[in-house]
Amino acid sequence: MPEIILRRAGPADAERLAQLGLQTFRETFLEGFAIPYPAADLEAFLAANYTPAVFERKLADPLQATWIAEGDGGALAYANAGPCHLPHPDVRPGHLELNRLYVLCFAQGLGLGRRLLDTALDWMEEQGPGPLWLGVWSGNLKAQSLYARRGFRRVGDYEFPVGEWRDHEFIFRRGD
Repeated sequence: MPEIILRRAGPADAERLAQLGLQTFRETFLEGFAIPYPAADLEAFLAANYTPAVFERKLADPLQATWIAEGDGGALAYANAGPCHLPHPDVRPGHLELNRLYVLCFAQGLGLGRRLLDTALDWMEEQGPGPLWLGVWSGNLKAQSLYARRGFRRVGDYEFPVGEWRDHEFIFRRGD
């Protein structure tokens, strides 16, 4: 197993994170779950979410934190956390959300998802009191199981837009 380095991402990582984000989204939802997104919807979503400029803004935002896991000179996984924007009536200003947690397919099983999740949760808890939130695709049972083992429970549903397409997502919360 290669030596894995998990570190807080910085401005110089924007390009690498954009590529990793695009690749992990494609592997997870297009190849893994085979969601049949219409091409125009997918193109618009990817252009709005997985560019270096998007990651530059995330990395410059003092209310967000991003971590990257690297091994053998390449990026393998990442996580991002920040203010909660989930459509749940109990979400309040100051609540935090795990926004992204993705691992490349070939690196799954190395414990990177758990390590990144624990790192993000530690950071979120250090930011102050309040429940922690996340959204997860309704068909991703593996991720739901991981979150449940970390104390999250399903408290709602919502529709996540991928262009005009809508993914059915679950809202998970940990704490009160």
